[in-house]
Amino acid sequence: MKWVNSIQKSIQYMEEHLLESMMVEQIAAQAHMSVFHFQRIFALMTEVTVAEYIRRRRLTLAAHELLQGDCKIMDMAFKYGYDTPESFSKAFRRQHGITPSEIRKSGTSVQSYNRFVIQISLVGAEPMKHRIVEQGPFSIAGISQRFSYIDGQHLQGIGNMWQEAYKSGAEDRIFALNNGVIPGLLGVCVDQSEIQDKQMEYWIAAAYEGDEPEGLPTLAFPASKWAVFEVEEPMPQGMQKLWKRIVGEWFPSTSYEHAWLPELEVYPGMHQLPQIWIPIR
Repeated sequence: MKWVNSIQKSIQYMEEHLLESMMVEQIAAQAHMSVFHFQRIFALMTEVTVAEYIRRRRLTLAAHELLQGDCKIMDMAFKYGYDTPESFSKAFRRQHGITPSEIRKSGTSVQSYNRFVIQISLVGAEPMKHRIVEQGPFSIAGISQRFSYIDGQHLQGIGNMWQEAYKSGAEDRIFALNNGVIPGLLGVCVDQSEIQDKQMEYWIAAAYEGDEPEGLPTLAFPASKWAVFEVEEPMPQGMQKLWKRIVGEWFPSTSYEHAWLPELEVYPGMHQLPQIWIPIR
């Protein structure tokens, strides 16, 4: 349950500092994780980004305060982290469906988001088929792009990258290179925040042995232990559902910890199930 407790500590920190300016680095530090891995795990466990959680909680508290007293909209905007009353009113309306000035009308209701409490229930949980693989060093070859992972911005970019790789023929070329230890195409997220703030690098690649292919860079992985899960439900929802179960059920119920190497999404090809490879220790 170490992972769950770490995320819960970060939520406690956010709740204690909701009316202050918070950096995501400070929040991630409470969980003893890098910003990249913390934001990824938080989103998988809660289905919202860190920034969205903070926005929802602040606007919930603002609505309750407006219902209870005669507060000036300008004062409320600054108190809850908005630069202008207009930006506060716009965000407030987007969450609650009404403006701050309309909230005291008779019969008005608001959209309240309560504080998250991470709870893991393993009683009667469905079994998770997996295997543990001791894998020596290997390399991948393919294409990569860098994206900002602030507030989930990378998600659309990665989808567009796959579409472009398919249209351009790069996907077929990479697949044809696959002669390494893992069969199929790989989707790989690599934390680049030590090089460029709040940046990640996404690879569409294949395990490859040999000299670097012309025009396609390579990335080396050290020897490691991996937990390998098969995606048995229809894609793409099945992949996301499995990720959430790995984070929310499998890790809390085992003695394994994440090794903080890049994770692999593996697409073996026709008539074979996609896989998720998690580095563990």
